[in-house]
Amino acid sequence: MTVHHRIEAPKALRVHASDNVAVALADTPAGASIALGAETVSVRMPIPAGHKFALKNIGEDEQVVKYGSPIGLASASISVGEHVHSHNLRTALNDVETYPPFSALASDTQQKLINDTFMGYRRADGRVGVRNEIWILPTVGCVANTAERIAREMNASAASENIDGVYAFLHPFGCSQLGDDLDGTRSILAALSSHPNAAGVLILGLGCESNQLSRLLVSVPEKRRTRIRAFSSQEVEDEFEAGIEAVKELNQCAAEDEREVCKISDLVIGVKCGGSDGFSGLTANPLVGRITDRLTAAGGTSVMTEIPELFGAERPLLQRCASEDVYDRFVTTVNDFKNYFIAHDQPIYENPSPGNIKGGITTLEEKSLGAAQKAGANSVVTDVLRYGELVNQPGLSILESPGNDAVSSTALTAAGATIILFTTGRGTPLGFPAPTIKIASNTSLSERKPRWIDFDAGAVLEAESRETIEEALWRKVIAVASGETTRNEENNERSIAIWKRGVTL
Repeated sequence: MTVHHRIEAPKALRVHASDNVAVALADTPAGASIALGAETVSVRMPIPAGHKFALKNIGEDEQVVKYGSPIGLASASISVGEHVHSHNLRTALNDVETYPPFSALASDTQQKLINDTFMGYRRADGRVGVRNEIWILPTVGCVANTAERIAREMNASAASENIDGVYAFLHPFGCSQLGDDLDGTRSILAALSSHPNAAGVLILGLGCESNQLSRLLVSVPEKRRTRIRAFSSQEVEDEFEAGIEAVKELNQCAAEDEREVCKISDLVIGVKCGGSDGFSGLTANPLVGRITDRLTAAGGTSVMTEIPELFGAERPLLQRCASEDVYDRFVTTVNDFKNYFIAHDQPIYENPSPGNIKGGITTLEEKSLGAAQKAGANSVVTDVLRYGELVNQPGLSILESPGNDAVSSTALTAAGATIILFTTGRGTPLGFPAPTIKIASNTSLSERKPRWIDFDAGAVLEAESRETIEEALWRKVIAVASGETTRNEENNERSIAIWKRGVTL
C-alpha cells in the first residue's frame, strides 16, 4: 500500500497563474501531496528544494511555463507530479532575434512623493556619494603592488575621522591592449575616478603602458579633476613616497567633507545576482525589484546589467522602454552581445552555471526571467548604457556588461551605483568598491553564512506580508547609504575586474 505524506502549505509555489510547473520550497519526498490553492498535486519522485515539478501533463516539445513565460521546451513527455529539470527540459533560445516595432507606453509613470532621506556626501558635479574614501587606481598592472603598498601605509597611519579609508583597486590590464579593448579599460578607470563615493583619487601610472595617463585624465569629467592626483612612476625618484604625499593631499581635502541630508532621489543603486538558486527568482530578486520600483518612483535610479542573463527575458523589459531611441539601443545591445558569443563560436545559451543547475535552474530562459525580477514590475527603462558609461537619467538603466560577478559589479560601480544590491542563493564573500548588500534568497544560507549575508530575503516565504520584508530592506538600504557598514566592508572584501575582450600583444 502506498503511503501519501501530507505537506502543509506553503511547501510549493506556483509563481504565475498560467504556469504549468511549481517550485518545491522544501525537500519533498516521493508520494507527497502538495496543495496549491484549490489543486492538490502528488509528486511522483523526490523533489529537491528549489526544483520544479509539473502541474499538468506536458507533451514533448511543448512549452514549459514559469513566471508566466516559456522557460524552454520539454525534451520528453512529462507527467503531472514529475520532476522537471535538465533531463527533460531544454532551451528554446535561438541566435540574434527580430523584435516587434516600438510601442509607446500606455501612460506616463507618475513620480511619487517619498519623504525618506539619507545622509550622503554631495560632490562638485552634483552627484551624491555614500562613503568618503580615498581610492588608488593603477593605470596598469605593473604598478598594482605599489598602489596596494601606498593604501596599506596610509590606512595604518592616523587619518581624519571624516575619511572612511584608503583603498587600492588592482587589475592586471592597461598594457598590450588594442582598440576597443584598451578603450574599455580606460573608460572603466576614468569612470571609477569620478565616482561619488571617492572623496579623492590617486591615479598611479607607470609611464610606458598602452593606457597612457594623459589620455585617461582627459576622460575624467572636469568637475571631478580637482580631487584627482596622478603621476607616472617612471618620472619620479620614489613612486612610493610620491604616492604617500599625493594621498596626504587628498586626505586634507576629504577631511573637509561632511554628510548632509539628501533626498532619496539622489540615490543610485546597482542590482545584481550571483550564485543564483531556485529561490532567487521567487524571493530575493522580486524583493529587490520592489526596491527598484520604489526608488525609481521617487525619482531615484536603479541600474541593471548582465546582458546575457536577460536573453529570453528581454521582451517584457522592452515593453517598458521610455522612448523609441531607448528601445532601439536596448535591442542593439542585446543583439550585439549575442553576436559577441557567435563571433567566438559559443552558443548564446551556454548558461546556467553548475551551481545554478544544482539549485534548480534549468535553462537560460528560466535564469533570465528570474534575474529580470530585479527590474521591478513598474520601473520605466529610461536609458541604455554601454560599458564604461555613466548614469545620466533617473529611472531604470540597462548597462552593457557580461554576467560575471566581479566584471558586472565593477561596471555597475563605474556607472555610478553607490550601493549594490547583490542577491545570491549559494553565497559568495566577494565585494566591490561600492558597499555591497548581500541578500540571501533562502534562510538557510543566511543562517550558515552570517559573515557574508546582510539580509535574509527567504523570510518572505514565511512572512504574513511581503510589504514588511520590503520595508525592512528599504530601511537597510537607507542605513547603508547613511554610513552603516556592509559585510563586504567589514571583511575588507573590495575588488574590481575589467572586461577583457581583445587580443593581447
